[in-house]
Amino acid sequence: MNDDKLTASGKIMKDKHVRRWIEQFSEQMTVRLEKRRKLEEMGSNPYKNDVKPNTTFEYLNHRYEPYSKEEIGETPRYHVAARVLMIRDFGKAAFLQCDDGTGRFQLYVNKQVTSEKGFAEYKLLDYGDIVYCEGDVFKTMKGELALNARELTIVTKSIRPLPEKFHGLTDQELKYRMRYVDMIMNPETRDKLRKRSEIIRYIREHFYKADFLEVETPMMHSIAGGAAARPFRTHHNALNMELFMRIAPELHLKRLIVGGYNKVFEMNRCFRNEGLSLKHNPEFTSIEFYWAYATYHDLMDFTEALLTGISRDVLKTDIVRFGTHDINLRGPYARLTMREAVAKFTGSAMEQVNDRSHLLGLLKTTSLDQKKLAATSWGKLLVHCFEELVEAQLIQPTFITEYPTEVSPLSRRNDQNPEFVDRFEFFMNGWEVANAFSELNNPTDQLDRFADQALAKEAGDDEASDVDYDFVRALEYGMPPTAGQGIGIDRLVMILTDSHTIRDVILFPLLKKEHFFPDEE
Repeated sequence: MNDDKLTASGKIMKDKHVRRWIEQFSEQMTVRLEKRRKLEEMGSNPYKNDVKPNTTFEYLNHRYEPYSKEEIGETPRYHVAARVLMIRDFGKAAFLQCDDGTGRFQLYVNKQVTSEKGFAEYKLLDYGDIVYCEGDVFKTMKGELALNARELTIVTKSIRPLPEKFHGLTDQELKYRMRYVDMIMNPETRDKLRKRSEIIRYIREHFYKADFLEVETPMMHSIAGGAAARPFRTHHNALNMELFMRIAPELHLKRLIVGGYNKVFEMNRCFRNEGLSLKHNPEFTSIEFYWAYATYHDLMDFTEALLTGISRDVLKTDIVRFGTHDINLRGPYARLTMREAVAKFTGSAMEQVNDRSHLLGLLKTTSLDQKKLAATSWGKLLVHCFEELVEAQLIQPTFITEYPTEVSPLSRRNDQNPEFVDRFEFFMNGWEVANAFSELNNPTDQLDRFADQALAKEAGDDEASDVDYDFVRALEYGMPPTAGQGIGIDRLVMILTDSHTIRDVILFPLLKKEHFFPDEE
């Protein structure tokens, strides 16, 4: 063990876990620890908590960029705090390229101008440190904006060096595992994730303006229900009972409709114990909302208004580019029944789509098990045709309606044709983004469908649910006619920000456990 590292760290570390961590410090980190010690000897706390910036780099760039060196003239003294990303040292002077979270700017340190204490602290500065600076704005001979540092102090000493200065963090695994470094080095990452927050804020405001009530429902359920998915399991010690992390808030939200709230929504976290992919993360965000005395047709209008509003007020454009596709969010959006979509995109006539043998013929070109398909019902064959042959072609915003009843256990049967339910799914970029129903409120029908799910679970379907008798009881008290919908926030943000993996729009995506020490592997 190198005692210099321990001494420089501030005190002798005797705990085995701390010693184990510190003994892996690089030579560069040891040098930084020594600089921290020197700051302390100067009487400067390397982790200050008493600085107050009075402006941002975003403001300074906006305020002064349009003007020439002469036009800027004398400016007020500005106070800024930012992280140093690059140091160009000239001995008695230096330019510091900095980022304060709103933009980038440079600080000019000069022994003749900067206070004696400030220049002494500059000599202990490393890139990655956070500094506080007071000074006035000017333009260099090259026409670059800078802040002439009258005072400078290190606010936070960075012990661990940032990645290579000019190229930033490029390793994809490290980008997601060390998101904090990714955000420091790549402003576009911060911008994209900020855009996600702006989209979510707009969605919430859209619901508030429509008089929806935002609610919070349980994240641990005694019965996994509300969707067909494999749940995460946990155990409550005090109650000695098995619980499930929620796969959907649907059944609790509909209980609130029974209780008298006519418009409710929840921006929720859901958990599904399924695989990882470019479009799936086991922990994800969606918004679910329920609207009494509305139908799924009302929800199509509401969804279209929501998305056109996002494009107008948040994205400031009607056209978003995803890869090679230009997606027009202006509206009106296409509305097709599933049968119409299969007919249109496979070149079939409508009467052919109603023919089971024709659907089997269409599916011969797919990788699906042909023997299993031969024993599959017409409704499920229709869904297979849609998913395999049509879905990927729905690039422009499109509502698909009239789903077969057998694949929609929580939806209301259509009054004119009970083989279908009053349901739509909304697609963009070939992806499902939203799912909506006119809700089932007949308790007898609901109990029958729960029973079918329970039988499927007993037969080995680990995505099927048990019977939720309390929910049936709630329906027996009477739920008004209601329409409900869920929108996948992560997937929507992916499309709107041209992100080709869900990990790019989640702050901290799920990753395999990291091993910090060789003997952990």
